[in-house]
Amino acid sequence: MGLKPTVAFNHLGCEKNRVDTEHMLGLLVQAGYQVDANEELADYVVVNTCSFIEAAREESVRTLVELAAAQKKVVITGCLAQHFQHELLEEIPEAVALVGTGDYNRIVEVIERAEAGERVKLVSPEPTYIADETVPRYRTTASSVAYLRVAEGCDYRCAFCIIPHLRGNQRSRSIESIVAEAHQLAAEGVQELVLISQITTNYGLDLYGKPRLADLLRALGEVDVPWIRMHYAYPTGLTPEVIAAIRETPNVLPYLDLPLQHSHPEVLRAMNRPWQGQVNDNVIHRIKEALPEAVLRTTFIVGFPGETEAHFEHLLAFVERHRFDHVGVFSFSAEEGTPAYDLPDQVPEAERDRRREILMLAQQPIAWEHNRAHIGRVVDVLIEQENPATGMALGRSARFAPEVDGLVYVSGAAPLNAIVPVAITAADTYDLFGEVVPVAPALEPSLSLAP
Repeated sequence: MGLKPTVAFNHLGCEKNRVDTEHMLGLLVQAGYQVDANEELADYVVVNTCSFIEAAREESVRTLVELAAAQKKVVITGCLAQHFQHELLEEIPEAVALVGTGDYNRIVEVIERAEAGERVKLVSPEPTYIADETVPRYRTTASSVAYLRVAEGCDYRCAFCIIPHLRGNQRSRSIESIVAEAHQLAAEGVQELVLISQITTNYGLDLYGKPRLADLLRALGEVDVPWIRMHYAYPTGLTPEVIAAIRETPNVLPYLDLPLQHSHPEVLRAMNRPWQGQVNDNVIHRIKEALPEAVLRTTFIVGFPGETEAHFEHLLAFVERHRFDHVGVFSFSAEEGTPAYDLPDQVPEAERDRRREILMLAQQPIAWEHNRAHIGRVVDVLIEQENPATGMALGRSARFAPEVDGLVYVSGAAPLNAIVPVAITAADTYDLFGEVVPVAPALEPSLSLAP
């Protein structure tokens, strides 16, 4: 038998997509396939696509077209494949296979069938699959960080969001399964686990009949990983039990990514958010009271249909009042198939972009102030890159999540994939700068004779 074909991956989209990519890689490697980072040398290129908003779709399509022009055998997986399952094979004749978001676990079968000359289409109408700790995984992130998926899909139906259509309803993994994978990752030397799902505060609701995030966090406290971070925590799901679990579990960081989307009750009602706008202030005050050290990140959508100038001013005042550590702002993207697509009073694109710019500019001095407050402090930094030629290293403090927040630029000898103390000497809007604090060697105990 000859060598199996070589497969390369082109990963697009979010960290949930990345975990899918890593499982596909793991399955192919386990089955004896050659995996190569160089698309030019590969027999097949698997493109794990994103279809969340128009810009992401355009990037996915551009990538597919470029690979098709290079006469590559393209396997289309991920959200674009799920979204346009009836059109893509027709529109991209070079594609040899189409694989939905609930079918990536069959990637080995897909390549085998493509090798036999078949044009494969594997797209479950309703995705139900979620990988667990028994599915091989070939990680593509820095060796220090791993994303740990606790659930897939979403039961909410926000008016602007197409995720439930692309990923299905929420399905949680068991606490035992998640903890088992966390132990595996710890054994690989991972220093930080990032818990991901669409709504992490709803973890376990489908499986146990009630959310069990607090129980999961406490169970993960037994895992030998220094930092555990949560993404996508709905404020209303941050119950006293969850807050207590964060506070009392030493390796769970008090870092809360709150997908607020807006502040005005009328806009939130139009968005079909499952909680009312007037709770925003109270919830945030409660979080800050219960977790004074909490780092708060959030995201907002500006230019949602019907958002007036008064609504936007309300949001601007909200951001200036609460002084979040990190803020992401998106211009509304009208997604076909969502209720918001046909809503009246669509905001012109130029106005959406203007509001986004104003909100981002309003956040910049707030972010700078948060960073500047760390000058003179010693903080723990996870070193992720080093450059021996310059004597500089790159890392992140616990305040910065991978890929979305700032970096810490470190001078002085710092071991890779280790958490080291760094004295912060300077700051800008997004990043910190500092020097490694030498750790004094432990003194040998000595005997002294009393006079």
